[in-house]
Parts: sequence; structure tokens; C-alpha cells
Amino acid sequence: MGQKLQSGERLRPVDLARRHGLSTQAVRNYEEAGILPAARRTPHGYRTYTPLHAEALRAFLALVPGHGHRMATSIMRSVHQGTPEEAFRLIDESHAQLLDDRRTLRAVERALRDLDPAVVSVPSEVSGSADRFIGPLAKDLGIRPATLRKWERAGLVRPRRDPQTGYRVYGQADVRDARMAHQLRRGGYLLEQIAPLIDQVRTAHGLEPLEAALRDWHGRLSVRGRAMLAGAAELEAYLRRRE
Repeated sequence: MGQKLQSGERLRPVDLARRHGLSTQAVRNYEEAGILPAARRTPHGYRTYTPLHAEALRAFLALVPGHGHRMATSIMRSVHQGTPEEAFRLIDESHAQLLDDRRTLRAVERALRDLDPAVVSVPSEVSGSADRFIGPLAKDLGIRPATLRKWERAGLVRPRRDPQTGYRVYGQADVRDARMAHQLRRGGYLLEQIAPLIDQVRTAHGLEPLEAALRDWHGRLSVRGRAMLAGAAELEAYLRRRE
């Protein structure tokens, strides 16, 4: 795997496969998918590859960790179809998605920092003497009952129903979720942005367990960003070799 290939060297599918821990069928599949340039054939119909094919495979495998298999396939296919500008556009699209993911993470962190820890520390199963009905709760929050019903349809609050009257009953955890939703809405967050955040708080029973998840999220984005850099370097080397 560390040996330098000579420009005129002819390689079999198994030679490419062994260098990257792949099966020979995978190499053939990559060629058929346009990830590799078309191979030459011997008089008996056997595929023969060159160091250029090896570099194409190396570039593809370097692109996958940062861009994903499907996007990496589209990038390499565009190169081999003679439309490198499309390959560059796809790369830009991946970088834009990474930037959007970073912005989402920052928004979640800002939202969590803005929340009162006392509001989110109530276990989801708690209920009892602090139960509230929709009118008093809406008045306490300074909103209309219709807003609470809208939040319920969006999954932000999950009140139970009184078996005798059918009225909505908000337990302590429901009041917590309503206060979170109210605070985040005042901060400009959309309902579809708030719903997954509240769901995470319900699952984690507070903010502290979410800190590890946020650190992991940061780490995964950093790994993805560095993988994109590594993939770009290999793709650039391959493009130069093709030229």
C-alpha cells in the first residue's frame, strides 16, 4: 500500500482492492458507478487499471468521510463526465450544509444558555398538586389559550385529559415545557426548532446531560470539517494527475 506506483504500471482489480481493504467486486462496482474512469480490457476481456485509477479510488475514499458516500459518488462521477464545475458545486453544497449544521448547533447552545435551569429540571413524570388548567397557565405566561393548543399540536406540550371533564391538565413537566417554549419563542425560535430541543430536555431530564451531547456534536462537526480538507487535497492531486 505504501509502494509508489509507476505511471505505466498495469493493475488488476485485486491490486486496487488489496491496497484499500476492498473486495474486487467493490472495485468493479465503483467503476460501473462512475467513481473510477473506465478500465481498459485485455483481449480476453479482463479489466486492467492504471495508477490513475488508484488515485481516483484514493480520492473517492478520502471524500467519503466528509461528504458521505452518495455525495462523494456524485462528485467523482461529475469529474469523469467532464463536468468538474458540477463537482465543485457539489463540494460547495456540502460545505454549506456543514456551515448550516454549525449555525444550528450555536442556536441550540444559545437557546439552552437563555433558559432558566430551574425551569428545565423538573422530571417528566412529575405531576400532582401543581397541576394547572389551560386558562390559568395561559394567563400566567401572558399568552392566549389558543397558543397553548397550537403548541400542543406541534408537540411542544403534552397535557393529559381529565377523565371526567375532558379538560386539559398540565402537570409540572408540562408547565416546564410550556415555559421553555414561551422563552424560546420570545427569542425568535420557530416551533419546528423548539420541538426537538424540548424533546431532548425531556429525555435527558435537564440541561446537564445535554452538555455531553453538545460536546460530541462539536467534535463530530470538527472531524467532518477536517475530513473535507483531506478529501479536497486528494481530489486536487487526482485532478492534477488527470490534466
